[in-house]
Amino acid sequence: MSGAQLEPPATVPRPMATAFLLLMGVLIPCLAEFLHLNKKSKKMNGAECSHHLECISDCCLIDLNYGGAFCTPRARVAMSCLPQTEGTINIICPCQWGLKCFSRDPICPRRCHLI
Repeated sequence: MSGAQLEPPATVPRPMATAFLLLMGVLIPCLAEFLHLNKKSKKMNGAECSHHLECISDCCLIDLNYGGAFCTPRARVAMSCLPQTEGTINIICPCQWGLKCFSRDPICPRRCHLI
């Protein structure tokens, strides 16, 4: 041989492999739950809800008069709106897709406008 040495095959270090397996053990059940949530049939407008993800419109509106909450359509052009929040139930729905919720005048409430 002319001094050339054979290098051992590349291997993944054990701590890295262990961390990867632990991460997969956490992510796979979370992914399964996420896919299960998305496969559930979404509720029509007027149906009771407890989270905006349950509704076809993605808007679960709280009903202050009767208690509880129900699915409702998103706000249309010139309607009052609130930006979508991380919360589970809305007080005022966000705008329909393609519209933006903002106030053209600082003293006026937010309304849906074309982008």
